[in-house]
Amino acid sequence: MSVAIPTVGFISLGCPKATVDSERILSRLRAEGYQISGSYEHADLVVVNTCGFIDAAVEESLEAIGEALQENGRVIVTGCLGARDSVIRAHHPKVLAVTGPDALEEVMAAIHAELPPQHDPFTDLLPPGGLKLTPRHYAYLKIAEGCNQQCRFCIIPQLRGPLQSRPIGAIVDEAAALVSAGVRELLVVAQDTAAYGADLRYRTDFWQGRPLQQRIDTLVTTLAELGVWLRLHYIYPYPRVDDLVALMAEGKLLPYLDLPLQHASRPILRAMQRPGDIDHTLRRIEQWRRDCPSLTLRSTFIVGFPGESEADFELLLQFLQAAQLDRVGAFAYSAIAGAAANALPGAIDEALKQERLERLLEVQSAISADRLQQRVGERCQVLVDAIDDTFIYARSAAEAPEIDGVVLLPIAAVDDERAASDAAVDRATAEEIAAGDWLEVTITAADEHDLYAEMATPRVA
Repeated sequence: MSVAIPTVGFISLGCPKATVDSERILSRLRAEGYQISGSYEHADLVVVNTCGFIDAAVEESLEAIGEALQENGRVIVTGCLGARDSVIRAHHPKVLAVTGPDALEEVMAAIHAELPPQHDPFTDLLPPGGLKLTPRHYAYLKIAEGCNQQCRFCIIPQLRGPLQSRPIGAIVDEAAALVSAGVRELLVVAQDTAAYGADLRYRTDFWQGRPLQQRIDTLVTTLAELGVWLRLHYIYPYPRVDDLVALMAEGKLLPYLDLPLQHASRPILRAMQRPGDIDHTLRRIEQWRRDCPSLTLRSTFIVGFPGESEADFELLLQFLQAAQLDRVGAFAYSAIAGAAANALPGAIDEALKQERLERLLEVQSAISADRLQQRVGERCQVLVDAIDDTFIYARSAAEAPEIDGVVLLPIAAVDDERAASDAAVDRATAEEIAAGDWLEVTITAADEHDLYAEMATPRVA
C-alpha cells in the first residue's frame, strides 16, 4: 500500500535575509522527504515566513496568515513578525505554532509535530545548493544575523537580536557550493553587512586550511576567488566603505554601493541616531567616484520623521541634487510598535508625509533618468535573467535583481525583415540564449527606470 508523501505549502514575505531563511527551511524540508506545494489545496499544512519591519509589512503578513488559514486551515508562522507572538495570536488564534526569525530548528520541530516526515532515500532528491526562491543563476548569501546599531526608527535588533556573524569558513563553503550548482551572482546580505566580524573581534577562522581574518574585506577578497559576480547590500556608512570601494576598483567586487543614508538634515539624523555629517558624505561620494568611475550608488531615505521641518526636508532635496545618486528608494516614516522614535515629539501629519514623499520621488526620478541617459552608448557585460517572446531581460553590474531596473534587448518578430537595421536580436539567436548566460551589449536607449540594448558581440554562455 502506498503512503501519501507529506506536503508543505510555503509563503515567503519580506527582505532577502528572510528569503535566505525560507530557502534553508525549504531545503531542509526537501532533504527530509517532504513535497513542496504551490497551492493551498494540495498542502497538508502551510508555513508563512513573515515580515514585521513596518506597519504595511505587518498588515501584509497578517493578511497572508489569514488567507492561509481560510484556504488550508493548518498554518505555522515564522519570521520577524513571529517575534511578536501575541500580535499574531490576537489576530489568528488558530495558528498551529509561532516561531521568530532565523529559527530553522524550531520551525522544523513544529512541522514534525504536526506532519511527521516519511523519509525515503529514493525519492528525497535535493538539488545542489538546496532549494532556492531565486532563479538558479543568482542567490542571496547571508553572512550575519541581527544588528548592533540603535537607529530609533528600526526594531530589527529587537526582532533578530544583536549582530551574530557566521564563521567565514562556513560562508565560503556555502558560496562555493552555490557556484558549483550554477550560481553566477552572489548577493551578500546582512542587516549591517560592513560590520561583519565585529562581534567576533575579527578573530581568525579557517577555510580549506587557510587562516582568514573574519572581516568584510577579507571575506570579499576570498569570495572573489570563486569567479562570479559579487554584490553587497545594506552597507552602513562606516569609514571602511573606502576599502570596499578600492576592491570595486580592483574588479573583485561589483562597483555597486548600497548605502542607506536615511536623511540629510543633521538634526534629523541625530534624532534617528544615524551618522550626521552629510557634507562629509558628499566629499566621500566624490572621492569614491574618482577612485571607481564605474560606481553605481543606491540609497534609501525616510521622509516625515518626527520633528522634520520644511527646512529639513529642503536640505534632503538639496542633497539629492548634489549627490546625483543613481538609484533611490524612499518611504514615509511609519510609527512601528516598539520603535524608540515613537516617543519623539513633532509627529508629522500623514498627508504632509505623502506630499513630501511624492516631491522627493519626483526630484529623484529626474536625476535617475538623467543618470541612465548618460549610459547610452556604453558597452557592458550583462547577466540574462529571463526571456519571453518580446525581450531578453538582463542586468549589468549597475542593477541588482528585484529592486533596480533591467536591461532589455528587443527580440525581432518572426516576420520582421527590419531586425538587422533595428538591431533587435533575431529569433534564432534568442532561442539559444538562456537565463544565466552572459552577454556583451551596447546600451542604445534609456527611460526613467530601464535601459535598452543591442548585442555587441556573439554571446558568452
